[in-house]
Amino acid sequence: MKKTMLLVLLFSTSFAIAQKESPASKYAKVITAQSMKEKLTILAGPEMEGRETAMPGERKAAAFIEDHYKKIGLLPGNGNSYQQYFPVYEDEISAKQLRVNGQNFEWDKDFSFSMVGLFSSDWTVNDIVFAGYGIVNAEPKMNDYEGLDVKGKIVMVLDGAPEGFKAPAAVPGRPGPTAQLTKMLSARTLGAIGIFVVANNFPRKTPTALKGNLYFTKSTNAPFTLANISENVATALIGRTAKQSISNLAALQKGKYVSEVKLAVIKNIVDLQSSNVVGIIPGTDKKDEYVFLTGHHDHLGKRGDVIYYGADDDGSGTVGVMQMAEAFAAAAKKGIKPRRTMVFMTVSGEEKGLVGSNYYSEHPIFSMEKTSVDLNIDMIGRVDTERKTADTLNYIYVIGHDKLSSDLPIINEAANNAHTKLTLDYKYDDPQDKNRIYYRSDHYNFAKKGVPILFFYDGMLKSDYHQPSDTVEKINFELMEKRAKLVYYTAWDIANRDNMLKRDIPLNMPNSR
Repeated sequence: MKKTMLLVLLFSTSFAIAQKESPASKYAKVITAQSMKEKLTILAGPEMEGRETAMPGERKAAAFIEDHYKKIGLLPGNGNSYQQYFPVYEDEISAKQLRVNGQNFEWDKDFSFSMVGLFSSDWTVNDIVFAGYGIVNAEPKMNDYEGLDVKGKIVMVLDGAPEGFKAPAAVPGRPGPTAQLTKMLSARTLGAIGIFVVANNFPRKTPTALKGNLYFTKSTNAPFTLANISENVATALIGRTAKQSISNLAALQKGKYVSEVKLAVIKNIVDLQSSNVVGIIPGTDKKDEYVFLTGHHDHLGKRGDVIYYGADDDGSGTVGVMQMAEAFAAAAKKGIKPRRTMVFMTVSGEEKGLVGSNYYSEHPIFSMEKTSVDLNIDMIGRVDTERKTADTLNYIYVIGHDKLSSDLPIINEAANNAHTKLTLDYKYDDPQDKNRIYYRSDHYNFAKKGVPILFFYDGMLKSDYHQPSDTVEKINFELMEKRAKLVYYTAWDIANRDNMLKRDIPLNMPNSR
């Protein structure tokens, strides 16, 4: 009898415990280290070729994510499509020539063109203007163009700065007065049609790429040519026969030098395409309000035969989004649907300047006003090598908790206290953060539209960051699982609460990345 009573008691207790398990906790079990490892092994594998934006590997990654969305039952997020396509352009030089006073010079032995501002052209000029180091700077005061007329002419300047020049303190995100880009802009502002920068790194040991970086808006600027030239070309330009070193040229008198310069280049613009991958679970009574979970599926691609795998950056975040989608989809199949529509979006072009998320923010599929939150994940699979505290294996950096909505920290911290018990580190929310992390991932393009955001990040800025060694075997999948579950529980709460998040804190930070 006592044995029977004991069994009944144990059964009743077990039943009561089972009854107390929340739906969120039940379906959180779908998010496992093993499942994420299986997905990441594919996403950050050699077949994806580093997933460079608009390249075959990135398109394979987008197809892999779309197939997963279809398999688990997500609906297409862009009408009848899972993809939101956006245009991408790439410059390619197919012909180039530089001749001075009848003498032809060789590409990479004596000259190379920058893609910046370069247009197809074929022209001859009869003089150039030497402008020293081409520096225009307020403090310390220096103007190498003083007294020079460079309008409609090619300017020749020396690379770097004169001996003893003390550059002003660097401003984050802004090139200094000695940078080639700054020198180019100074010459263009004064009306020059091109600038030749004399450098001492010729002949080139590494061939100059004939294909440029990807960009996303066709330039409407007037043509302008930036070329790096050798000391041999500079010698010909000033009409000397004995080779002039940069130190000799530094002593040269500024002004006009007569030379016949023939320059020809053919630059083609190649039209490409990339995409954001969007899948949704429609909400119930609040289906016209939205909760976004985002990460970027692109990375740096290949350099020759070397693959930049991007397992942590941001294979880990992409797989986190995929796995959370699977958890929410599993609940929905059992009739436990979110009140708000869940949007699972992986974007491309993050490594090119947050381009995919910027395209989405300027061409939103769903109302930004009705988007309650964007929970963005960019790198959740590694341990910050600079973190020396005891919680090294149990932390996550959370960015955005004190911005845009006072609801954010309350909800996120409650989810963490109830389920994951990670150390939530807010150090990157410091306005003085020199790394400017708040501006460096895709959540920023939601934040600038007023959408509350939280950004989850492991802090890996050293070691294998943006290196070919960012590989799957270095991922801590148990920690990655725990971090993904924190985001999942936070999303579950926001998706099912009565009200959208308040928008009650202005974004008082510089509007630049």
